[in-house]
Amino acid sequence: MLINKKQFHTIWLKENNCNIVQIIDQRALPFELKIVDLKTIDDVFYAIREMLVRGAPLIGVTAAYGMYLGILNSKDNLSNNKIIQFAKYLKSARPTAVNLEYAVDLITRNIISLKSNKEKINIALELANKLKEKEILASKKIGEYGVKIIEDIYKKNNNKTINILTHCNAGWLACIDYGTATAPIYKAKEKGINVHVWVDETRPRNQGGKLTAWELEQNNIPHTIISDNTGGLLMQKGMVDLVIVGSDRTTITGDVANKIGTYLKALAAFDNNIPFYVALPTSTIDPDISDGITEIPIEERNSDEVKYMEGLYNNKITKVLVTPQNSNALNYGFDITPAKYVTALITEKGICKANKNNITKTLAKNE
Repeated sequence: MLINKKQFHTIWLKENNCNIVQIIDQRALPFELKIVDLKTIDDVFYAIREMLVRGAPLIGVTAAYGMYLGILNSKDNLSNNKIIQFAKYLKSARPTAVNLEYAVDLITRNIISLKSNKEKINIALELANKLKEKEILASKKIGEYGVKIIEDIYKKNNNKTINILTHCNAGWLACIDYGTATAPIYKAKEKGINVHVWVDETRPRNQGGKLTAWELEQNNIPHTIISDNTGGLLMQKGMVDLVIVGSDRTTITGDVANKIGTYLKALAAFDNNIPFYVALPTSTIDPDISDGITEIPIEERNSDEVKYMEGLYNNKITKVLVTPQNSNALNYGFDITPAKYVTALITEKGICKANKNNITKTLAKNE
């Protein structure tokens, strides 16, 4: 996607130095474009944990490169136990996004039987690069399938502007390129379909207001930032044609874990007969979990993210307290939307209903 009219991915190997992985520090957006070098597995752990990188697909790819850097910087010949330690360490950075586990396990099982460090390094890097390309292609295909939904609504509405509501950031910043929830929107623009996006601010870290709005602006997509509590009213007033969100983990039965507040949007959409779609690569589907509410681990983050807000003041990014100093705050990162409220899943293998039978068939398809 574009930043100042220049093509970017969210993660890449430094030019002429494949020992360094570079990322966009999403904490600084939209006020500053800051590129960060990741040189060690500890750098990668910090980047994931402290949300320099965000979004399930990007977290997964970053973790894959983390395994590569861990092996690359090991002076001694790596034992299987050490590789497993690297894997456990990275998995502990953030528990909810299944892509992290998927990527780390992918690297681990393909290198653990290799004898030399050189082999392990080469295979780990090769797999990380392939996973990156796979996620880019997945996002592109999600866009191609999802745009058909937008096209159908556009025709039914006599080519009037389609209003799409999204929650948190499921754009290219959360992936590598195109995004998940935003991929159909970008494809719609390419087809000349008039779209407008309602962007939930997404408290407490404001990923919608800071990241989604920024990338839509950079790519000339009409949008309006709204407070998290506004979506229901807009739906009641007929100002939302469909909702598209992303996912950090989806069960084999179709329950969806996504940024806190998604469940409330799904309830409002259901009550107002508005389609509610979840866009995700199949790598985000966890085939080993059936009950999202009881089985998906929900990350609880530092309460200061609720009590403080960051913004630009006098050309400096400043943090300010917005609650009483001594008040307690609770900061769950995600909630679960039961499958019954999901119209369908938009994946790189096609659109499917949010139930075990359809999801299983979709996972079995060749891409």
